[in-house]
Amino acid sequence: MTALALALSGCQMSLLNAKGPVGADEANILVVASIIMLAIILPTMVVTLVFAWWFRASNTKAHYRPDWAFSGKIELVVWSVPFLTIVFLGGIAWIGAHRLDPAVPLESDKTPLRVQVVSLDWKWLFLYPEQQVASVNELVVPAGTPVQFILTSSSVWNSFFVPRLGSMIYTMRGMTSQLNLMADQEGTLHGLSTHFSGDGFSDMHFPVRAVSDGAFTAWVQGAKGSPVLDMASYTELARQSIADAPRTFGSVEPDLFRRIVDQTIPKGPGPTQGAESGAPASVKPKGGS
Repeated sequence: MTALALALSGCQMSLLNAKGPVGADEANILVVASIIMLAIILPTMVVTLVFAWWFRASNTKAHYRPDWAFSGKIELVVWSVPFLTIVFLGGIAWIGAHRLDPAVPLESDKTPLRVQVVSLDWKWLFLYPEQQVASVNELVVPAGTPVQFILTSSSVWNSFFVPRLGSMIYTMRGMTSQLNLMADQEGTLHGLSTHFSGDGFSDMHFPVRAVSDGAFTAWVQGAKGSPVLDMASYTELARQSIADAPRTFGSVEPDLFRRIVDQTIPKGPGPTQGAESGAPASVKPKGGS
């Protein structure tokens, strides 16, 4: 397991190289569960090799007993090991499921940062209600501060996942889900969608920049000079597009997120009439001017 962890530690999306308390707990569960399951796998592999070697045709010491049918001692070992494995795995799953409930706030001396997340076709919209700014395809959070995500979808089901912070969660139209995460150190992580949602699904990834408190305040102030996210700009934003570059909005129309959840705002339009089959609305068909 140590070799596996070292092999994956350089990967941007490694689950075992966690950068937050939730991801660290989940990585620990994964490692412990793997070790427990090896209690069945390794002995079985070893015994298989031992049996094959001992009962080889050239071994005259091995006794062939065609009438043998039952051994209480063997049955005890064969069934007790899987039973204990299930008990241990069940206990880990039970404790972990309650401790890592996505909706449970993380313990911290700092006030959580609220971020409203909307999955669009095919991009991510992040709203900061207290700061009154928004960003597309880029999530900026202060390191060491809990982040309370409230998530929804403007159209189809999707899923929000930052592997090194932990806890993938779905986004659904007309509903909200909650997720609490925290980056415990500064750095840039990788976020993505893990639920197929159409042509642009493979480009629904985004950087997660965990920065210092001062850098986060500076980013918010810098975003204030960006365009306004009102109904007109949101309608344009909701159109299908692929691989959108990150950008910010300097202010957000009041109750925009609530209206998206309540579905009082129409969902994003699909492909335009006359476009080639499979081409999204904002992507010009090949050969177009």
